[in-house]
Amino acid sequence: MNDQSVYIKSKEEILEIAKKYNLPQDEVEEFLEPNRIVELKIPVEIDGNTVIFKGFRSQHSNKLGPYKGGLRFHQNVTKDEVMALSLWMSLKTAVVGVPLGGGKGGVSVDPKALNEKQLENLSREYARRVFDVIGFDKDVPAPDVNTNPKIIDWMVNEYIKIAKEKKLGFDENKLYASFTGKAKNGLAGRKEATGFGGVTVLKELAKKLKLDPTKTTVAVMGFGNVGYFFADLASKAGFKVVSVSDSKGGIIKKDEKGNFIPLDIPLVFECKNEKGSLNGCYCAGGVCDTHGGELITNEDLLALPVDILVPAALEDVINENNMQNVKAKIIIEMANGPVTPSAYHHLSDKGVTIVPDILANSGGVAGSFIEWEQNMENKTYKLKNVLERLEKMMQAAFEAVWQESVNQKTNLKEASYLVALNKILK
Repeated sequence: MNDQSVYIKSKEEILEIAKKYNLPQDEVEEFLEPNRIVELKIPVEIDGNTVIFKGFRSQHSNKLGPYKGGLRFHQNVTKDEVMALSLWMSLKTAVVGVPLGGGKGGVSVDPKALNEKQLENLSREYARRVFDVIGFDKDVPAPDVNTNPKIIDWMVNEYIKIAKEKKLGFDENKLYASFTGKAKNGLAGRKEATGFGGVTVLKELAKKLKLDPTKTTVAVMGFGNVGYFFADLASKAGFKVVSVSDSKGGIIKKDEKGNFIPLDIPLVFECKNEKGSLNGCYCAGGVCDTHGGELITNEDLLALPVDILVPAALEDVINENNMQNVKAKIIIEMANGPVTPSAYHHLSDKGVTIVPDILANSGGVAGSFIEWEQNMENKTYKLKNVLERLEKMMQAAFEAVWQESVNQKTNLKEASYLVALNKILK
């Protein structure tokens, strides 16, 4: 991904929409620039040598509340990437209607090249270096690519230790509210929140378009946390999930007549965990076997004749090279930026309904807000109550975007941007 161009393209796209709908250009331009970019040198001892890693935190906008956004460990992390992602977070928190702003952070590192102790040291050192600029009322990081509740717990532990050394006097529950996506003092339901939110949006869209879930086929690209929960919950809601994929490829299963057979998602998940990849996990109706099963590439999955396509892994997977092959009539963007701008225009012109990432995958930040609130109030919410609340938040966000698209006679992406910008520019 050309990171710089992603940030610039995002800015240009938003400025274009602002111009089209007569939004105050100077205010939009001011909003688009991040408030602050923190660049860090993070020293970690590896095999007797001190290695310096580059770290970042982009604090984009706190107009609606404390900065909020994930923290990724990846060798391709750059300043431009975190700037673009923090901009999207500002829009996402506004769309889903939580009183938070947008931020994003990362460390340029291949975490697989570190052992657990080195990873812990890196995590704790990052927390030390950003201590002064984060906090429950300033900026609230969360897990993202290659980070998880364990890594966040190391950071929280370090953060609380420093706060106590400095005698800041905050209650411990508020210090825990400085991060979300934690294992300790985390939120029941946070793990499935993004997939759950996406399926809530899918169900609301199906009502608007009068789709019968039992006759609607779905293919999900990506079988990590988001893709798995989306596939599982969509299946439970009655949709026919007929193909899923991981980084090595996808699987489908057909009957004798060549019709797709819906996959048994919990069994596929079990099989993948056992084998390490989806290859051979042709599970349907409670049975995993090779009969009718077929391994396909991720490119094949994107070209399947299904009703709904769900890119839930990487950015830019639907692009100028393959957009002509897409046969689905609906795309739900569960990854960040999985459809490039030119592919977006091409598919929209063909009549494809695309639910943009800033709406479709905003269940994660809605869940993060509930976790932050739970810590701030020193309470523990029950899973049932969390999911009920999350569903209402996602339904309200979808309805606001849908109504805006109807009122402005535009697509859901432009409508999402308008809903967000109208809240931020108030």
